[in-house]
Amino acid sequence: MWLTWRAATERALYGEAGFYLRERPSGHFRTSVSASSVFADAVLALLRQLDAELGEPETLDLVDIGAGEGALVAQVLAAADPALRDRLRVTAVDLSPRPQALPERIGWRRGLPERITGLAIANEWLDNVPVDVAEQTPDGPRLVLVNIRTGEERLGGPLRPVDREWMDRWWPLSRVGSRAEIGRPRDEAWASVVTRLTRGRAIAIDYAHPVDNRPMCGTLTGYRDGAVVSPIPDGTCDITAHVALDACAAAGRRAGAISTTLSTQRDALRALGIIGARPPMELAGTDPRAYLRALARASEEGELIDPSGLGGFGWLDQRR
Repeated sequence: MWLTWRAATERALYGEAGFYLRERPSGHFRTSVSASSVFADAVLALLRQLDAELGEPETLDLVDIGAGEGALVAQVLAAADPALRDRLRVTAVDLSPRPQALPERIGWRRGLPERITGLAIANEWLDNVPVDVAEQTPDGPRLVLVNIRTGEERLGGPLRPVDREWMDRWWPLSRVGSRAEIGRPRDEAWASVVTRLTRGRAIAIDYAHPVDNRPMCGTLTGYRDGAVVSPIPDGTCDITAHVALDACAAAGRRAGAISTTLSTQRDALRALGIIGARPPMELAGTDPRAYLRALARASEEGELIDPSGLGGFGWLDQRR
């Protein structure tokens, strides 16, 4: 069966018995959440900042979009001080079934809440919003079709006007054979988050690229059991592609965002005090156990801000 990449990915990941309805992300790839509880500490610091900015509202939302196993919100909830914890309304959004071990305080739902006063965070969510792939031909861009059983590709018809308009603005193709991943569905998904903010911040975290440096052949990739595999949309692997966060930022502004910051995870976490600094050697002589704990913490922080790894993620932070 031949489908567009968007339709094939939707079917493979979220259709009946789709990959994300059967599998947990931690079994297939490493994320900032699974790498270290330090990431949850950073999110908690953000939440405290936002709580103060909003005047400590009676109810403060924390919404994790694409929550996976719910580990991030569980860690944040456990680490929050009692005064903040009592006011938190924690919601995990994911299409997979609710994990049995998840604390009862955490709500679990398939769709976004209607209203959010607080922090909405989407860590590696947008990269799994399916997109179409286009290839430039001598006669203009055409959709790429894929065989859902083998991963073989062939060219299909021309793009719809709305997708051609998006591509001309955000991913123009200058050479025959070059490809674009049409991120319009991700723009719409992100806008749906921003529109639900009554007051607060929405943060998207993903591998990203800017409009003046898009990859010539795209970024479509598969993951299975911690390894990169061919992105065959048969439901046996994760299928992902990097995100045009600059386009998502523009969609967020149209949806009502009043401020926008685009940065890297390295810069965002360093601003929150996650700097990976080694403890002083003197501590090894006075308190060896404390030194080893601090050294382990520094290593975990270092992984999260490594510019060639997790620190290279793009961060889109919008307020409303």
